[in-house]
Amino acid sequence: MYIADHARLTPDKPAVIMAESGAEMAYAQLNDRSNQFAQYLHAQGLRRGDHIAILMENNIRFVELCWAALRSGLYFTTINRYLTPDEAAYIVQDCEAKVLVSSLAKADTAGPLAALIPTCSRRLMVDGVIPGWESYEDAIAAFPAEPLAEEFLGESMLYSSGTTGRPKGVLKPLPEVSPAEGGRLRRARLERYKMTPDMVYLSPAPLYHAAPIGYVLSTHFVGGTVVVMERFDAVAALRLIEKHRVTHSQWVPTMFVRMLKLPQSERAGFDLSSHQVAIHAAAPCPVEVKRQMIEWWGPVLYEYYAGTEGSGSTFIESQDWLAHPGSVGRAALGVLHICDEEGRELPPGEAGTVYFERDEIAFIYHNDPAKTRAAQHPDHPTWSALGDVGYVDEEGYLYLTDRKAFMIISGGVNIYPQAIEDVLIAHPSVADVAVVGAPHAEMGEAVQAVVETAPGVQPSRALADELIAFARDRMAHYTVPRAIDFIEEMPRLPTGKLYKRGLRDEYWKDGKLAKAIPID
Repeated sequence: MYIADHARLTPDKPAVIMAESGAEMAYAQLNDRSNQFAQYLHAQGLRRGDHIAILMENNIRFVELCWAALRSGLYFTTINRYLTPDEAAYIVQDCEAKVLVSSLAKADTAGPLAALIPTCSRRLMVDGVIPGWESYEDAIAAFPAEPLAEEFLGESMLYSSGTTGRPKGVLKPLPEVSPAEGGRLRRARLERYKMTPDMVYLSPAPLYHAAPIGYVLSTHFVGGTVVVMERFDAVAALRLIEKHRVTHSQWVPTMFVRMLKLPQSERAGFDLSSHQVAIHAAAPCPVEVKRQMIEWWGPVLYEYYAGTEGSGSTFIESQDWLAHPGSVGRAALGVLHICDEEGRELPPGEAGTVYFERDEIAFIYHNDPAKTRAAQHPDHPTWSALGDVGYVDEEGYLYLTDRKAFMIISGGVNIYPQAIEDVLIAHPSVADVAVVGAPHAEMGEAVQAVVETAPGVQPSRALADELIAFARDRMAHYTVPRAIDFIEEMPRLPTGKLYKRGLRDEYWKDGKLAKAIPID
């Protein structure tokens, strides 16, 4: 089933509720409006395999745009709403979008963007207009709320976050099915996470990211209700679970950390009994953080490891994780392989590059055959890697050690920052932390920690010394940070991913962190 069926069976049921404004869109409205936009796109000459792009905040119009593409056989590209006009223009041009939709709330970006995308002839704006843009509402008003004569299932073409370089468009083959069969393609996900028509899904993250929009659309395939947070706030998220009797949710570890840092009185002040499935991914979750979340919420945490590329995935439930703490699970899609730098497969317990094997090539990077080939195993093109390093145990459980690009080589020894970050984040004075390699004359690289302190905690030399001592008691001496800088706010993407490359580059460019807070 998909939204056309739900519009017929439960027309007045909310498909989307915006958390702050309370604005709602029922299934009948979602079906009608996505049909109108699909008709508009068809009238502009877009046909199966063409591309549209979306640049907006978490807006109630967001999902109807995606559904119009999904029921038209089109690719849709959602753009990071925090990008500069030049960065957004690169994606619009690279994905070859024929139509771009933005919003009045993004006028500061959309204004200069118009002149930078000459190949995108139609630019629509919701909630108002600025020069160079047309009204989305006026554009679709003339079109019927009827399905196209022939509907094909579309697909997303999303871009990697670009934390280690220029974003790359992930192009997957279009499904050879109708939109009505889209739920069948998602059956494994729907069953794994117990997704049913009665579900209420809380989406606390930006919709432009792969996981949030993916789970929103999956919720609509089964006929559930989505509650979208305009922006994440720890207390507000707990309040919404109680208010809307949320059954399902999707998080990143930094959200867990922020909720765990709340005073106990606030954490205990909400009824979370409706909560059945809390999915998390996007970044490795420190063992102690996840253990505390399971103690608080119960065994409702479900973790997976995957990427925008969709080349493979792992999965683990709470009880299984408690027996294998730190693991991201066993393969759920594809076959896992751990290989060394030459591509030779490693035995259990030895860390190397993580590959997923599929029956055929799962994706290509749009307009970039060199990057596509670089992601593939040197001898097996159907094995692809996401750039992560890890190992499997004898039972086939995968443990990630870090991103390959962030590994520190100090005195010839490989050091993985994630393990150090997992220790430091457990200190009560730390709200967020990043560890990078800084230049060192003798060792090549030195372990450098960057810390965002918890609310009410002032950075100081004494605190830096305390954190180093805290680390020294819990890890090998050669992995302990040589120095700690404090920063007002960690440069994390709203998806939870840390923009670590930017931090590291500052040390290698000037030998210091530009935004470091001076301490005595």
